Amino acid sequence: MKTIYFDNNATTPVADQVVETLVTTLQLGLKNPASQHELGRQSRKQLEITRRQVGGLLGCNQQGSDEDVLVFTSGGTEANNLALLGICASFPQRGRLIISGIEHPSVTMVAEMLEKDGWDLQVVNTLPSGKINLDHLGSLLNDETRLVSVMLANNETGVIQPIADIVALCKNHDALVHTDAVQAVGKMLVDFRQLGVDTLSLSAHKIHGPVGVGALLIKNGCPITPVLHGGFQQNGLRPGSEACPLPVALSKTLELYLDHQDANLSRLLDLQLRLEDGVLGLFPAAIVVGHESQRLPQTSCLSFPGVDRQALMMALDVAGVCCSTGSACASGSSEPSPVLIAMGLPEEVIEGAIRFSMSRFNTPAEVDAVIEILSEVLPLLSE
Repeated sequence: MKTIYFDNNATTPVADQVVETLVTTLQLGLKNPASQHELGRQSRKQLEITRRQVGGLLGCNQQGSDEDVLVFTSGGTEANNLALLGICASFPQRGRLIISGIEHPSVTMVAEMLEKDGWDLQVVNTLPSGKINLDHLGSLLNDETRLVSVMLANNETGVIQPIADIVALCKNHDALVHTDAVQAVGKMLVDFRQLGVDTLSLSAHKIHGPVGVGALLIKNGCPITPVLHGGFQQNGLRPGSEACPLPVALSKTLELYLDHQDANLSRLLDLQLRLEDGVLGLFPAAIVVGHESQRLPQTSCLSFPGVDRQALMMALDVAGVCCSTGSACASGSSEPSPVLIAMGLPEEVIEGAIRFSMSRFNTPAEVDAVIEILSEVLPLLSE
């Protein structure tokens, strides 16, 4: 039985070209970039070349005194921690911190920790469309607001947030803006400076790169304090010996995406429409969560009212289809999705929701096979 992998928002298979780049870089035998000898200087030079390559691919300003900062991290979770904890620690007094109700746990749990430390945590309401309520955000913003964190695209629904509008509202109160773009990079056009945010997080393994490397982009002048301590590396913001091969692999991952961006996004959209149209034809009562909003072209959160999501996921798993009922970082929980709850969706929609997330390695034949399998298991689970 061939496995069909439709859980690419959890992680993606590493592209062959990225594996080759990683292996080649490892074989170079690069040394510690912090070392003062010639081999250390060579490693440091390679790391800084890579940093500029990644920053350039993501739209960072790299000119003059207004140059942005790029910190390599172990992934999105560390980058989000550095953004929230680092920015909040830079203020002499605690203030208001605003997040949306649909954030990844690496934002939500950090925000809750900061609340216990005296920060005034406020959560923006989310509309049934999957977008945050801008009017509610406007009412929460005040002169004590230090930071607003709203993800660029949701990992469960694929709904893209109106970041430009969010930034405009926050500027009226001199509030900084962080966006978790882990699910967005590689699936839509992401330009750091055009977005206007102060910090942006990303991760390689969501876009056919290796696990263990990500980055935080920091706008020039954004106040941020180290979360880790013990060295001077990366402007002191992420101390510890730097792993040159992993950032090089991240750079190759982004390069591959940009080289074929239009073709990949078009193909992903075709797969998404094929899946959703096929499911709705098979099960007319099904609901495409967030269908009225702009979404990532490979994420389909489909709800089958009257069908238990856990039973459906297990039936699909037995049939060789990998999908999920929510965020991989919350997969140990059988509780309903906090994202769908925050959207205010009916209980039967939440209880029947499954996420299918595809990648450029998936095929129309796999979509058709999933639809065929659903045609067999849904009648059994609907009885």
